Amino acid sequence: MVGRRQGKTGVAADGDAGVGKRCSSENLREEKDAGERSREWLGPGRSEGRLCEDELQRGNMDQTQNWGDMSPQLEKVAERAKRESFATFHSLVHYITPALLGECFHRQRVDAAVGIDGVTKKCYGFSLEDNIRDLHERLRGKRYRHQPIKRVSIRKETGGMRPLGISAFEDKLVQDAIREVLSAVYEQDFLNCSYGFRPGRGAHDAIRALDNAAQKGWANWIMEADIRNFFDSVPHERLLEIIRKRIRDGSLERLIGKCLKVGVLEGEELSASEMGTPQGSILSPLLANIYLHQVLDLWFEDEVKPLLRGRAELVRYADDFVMCFEREDDARRVFDVLPKRMGAYGLELHPDKTQLIPFTRPTREQKNGKGPGSFDFLGFTMYWKHTRNGNWMPAFQTRSSRLRRAIVRIGEYCRRNRHLPVKEQHLGLSRRLRGHFNYFGVNGNIDSLNQVFWNAKHLWVKWLRRRSQRKRPWEHFKKMLERFPLPTPRVTVQIWRK
Repeated sequence: MVGRRQGKTGVAADGDAGVGKRCSSENLREEKDAGERSREWLGPGRSEGRLCEDELQRGNMDQTQNWGDMSPQLEKVAERAKRESFATFHSLVHYITPALLGECFHRQRVDAAVGIDGVTKKCYGFSLEDNIRDLHERLRGKRYRHQPIKRVSIRKETGGMRPLGISAFEDKLVQDAIREVLSAVYEQDFLNCSYGFRPGRGAHDAIRALDNAAQKGWANWIMEADIRNFFDSVPHERLLEIIRKRIRDGSLERLIGKCLKVGVLEGEELSASEMGTPQGSILSPLLANIYLHQVLDLWFEDEVKPLLRGRAELVRYADDFVMCFEREDDARRVFDVLPKRMGAYGLELHPDKTQLIPFTRPTREQKNGKGPGSFDFLGFTMYWKHTRNGNWMPAFQTRSSRLRRAIVRIGEYCRRNRHLPVKEQHLGLSRRLRGHFNYFGVNGNIDSLNQVFWNAKHLWVKWLRRRSQRKRPWEHFKKMLERFPLPTPRVTVQIWRK
């Protein structure tokens, strides 16, 4: 049984967690047999959760599930939540069953970073049935203790550092199970303006919504907003208060509180906070949607839009959002009151990144330029493009900082892996290009894709030449590229409506 280990800081879990230990080589050799036992226990048709190329391209987005994966019991909860929009649920924690925890296990990535316990999916799966049963008994007996979250930092595009939280593997299962139970209720409440981390929705749908608003003339003014350190600023008590309006299950609230208020381990220093949801946690995106659904979505739909003189639309992806307005006076009124609304819920808008942008469609007489303004959203820059027939239409291109970052990362990959066989380099480089093209391959963005493709080809050749002191001509590498062709740029996502 996989338990918990005590690190240098002396942090250990309470309750009957067993003796913590690392996964041994003998355990790994017997992993195949354990996988067979776990599939028999969970029933037919279950996935082994093996890593595939698509998972590498999708990344953490795999945590968003389809409704077809929901259990029949949770489907009934979802049906009631949709039917009774003001109903309060008093008993939901019992839907966290061993079968649900087993499903959560198979959804976890094989190559995911490990928390402070050092337990991987392979190790946990060695005695999966025993581990799941023990975890479920501790949850039922209220003896489950969430381990501290390991904090790591990654560099932002602006030069700062973004903190990410990595939970222990067992805690990921509990977070995923809570997420599925909460989603059964709140997916029925969320509005159409919310696109982030939701089943059947994604960033491209948000881009289509912006395109639709601009085409209809509802986006003459754009409010580009940025919430400063959102994931570190959410007050725990305010969030739990919002959840209590829909769910009054003390046991489930206790589990959510454990996920929120658990300490953060950075190096050997353990700290706790009454604010924030760990960025990188499985549960954090849903909690962010719940909080902003109350703070922003409902407020904009029920209180703001009825008072406006023109049309307005909100498009939100997690904590990133833009507001579209038909009239300038409406835009300025909301621009003045939005900081007060955010402040009432413990949030703050970044003063330098929150601005009003004129975005009126240019007239047919204007033949050059890109319209009165442009703005960035979800890695794209939206602007007005002059078409061949003389009209103007909204268009999207890769944001300049994202374009530079993609090229730099491709160069770093080629440099670090130039010692590998060409076939292995080709596989890794093709996977990265394909992932980039799948996301940024929208209508009208082919020039940006070509830049990435051209730089990838020449950077690969550059670092292959560094493997030897012999100077090979370009014709030699042309033959190599014919043998190992890279994915070519193409439009993979249709944004414009035909």
